Amino acid sequence: MATAKEHITPEILRRITEGDEEAFRMLFNLYKNNLFDYLIGIVKSREVAEELVMDIFLKLWLGRDWIADIDHIEAFIKKVAYNKAIDFLRYAARNQKLQQVIAREMAMETDRSLEMRLLEKDYEHIIQEAVRQLSPQRRTGLHPEPGKRDDS
Repeated sequence: MATAKEHITPEILRRITEGDEEAFRMLFNLYKNNLFDYLIGIVKSREVAEELVMDIFLKLWLGRDWIADIDHIEAFIKKVAYNKAIDFLRYAARNQKLQQVIAREMAMETDRSLEMRLLEKDYEHIIQEAVRQLSPQRRTGLHPEPGKRDDS
């Protein structure tokens, strides 16, 4: 989950157990983004994923008395996140109004994704046009357009 997991040492976990907010902030900052990405892949809602991340770290802080006893904090956090996401999905399956909200959010996320693809195509077109306007000497060293080979 985290690329720099070696930063969360048993000493940091011990400090969290003792109520050290700075140590907890280190844990939070190290895992929050990857945890959010993981959760959004399950619940398909940015807002729900954000709420779950906050809830998970709140529970970790409130239960910090035992956090130093966890051997693999990354695996533990990921398992808690998975369980929270599944609990949410089970709850959502029983709640019609929540299902409608989630469906709208999923549609908005799809729209955002489509917008990004359209913007990328626009940018690609602008870049290709700018490269075409360069002299052949200036084009030297630039990557050729996809599917084209620069034999000049």
